[in-house]
Amino acid sequence: VQLEESGGGLVQAGDSLTLSCAASGRPFSGYSMGWFRQAPGKDREFVAAVSGRAGTTYYADSANGRFAISRDNAKNTVFLQMSRLNPEDTAVYYCAARDDSYSDLDRALRYDSWGQGTQVTVSS
Repeated sequence: VQLEESGGGLVQAGDSLTLSCAASGRPFSGYSMGWFRQAPGKDREFVAAVSGRAGTTYYADSANGRFAISRDNAKNTVFLQMSRLNPEDTAVYYCAARDDSYSDLDRALRYDSWGQGTQVTVSS
């Protein structure tokens, strides 16, 4: 599956931003989708994930309560709505796909396909 992220940009602390990831390939509902991010000098970290058919969501502690992941299977798109952004959220955000699963959705190595990433910068 091919993935393309969009929606990144420069925002101020406290602002909101929504990222999108468009997928092409086999039926979208067969994929679990994840969002990861990587800040300069840091490892790639899990942000949120959503399973394919059931739409079960999972969040990193840093995202819980501020971010919301959702998917539109009819449009082959997954979204990451981010609110109350702070400078620590500055990173390149990546969309990833794997065969539908309910386990290990926070593990980057379990994902097969990745987008190119979109930069999110939060100024203080």
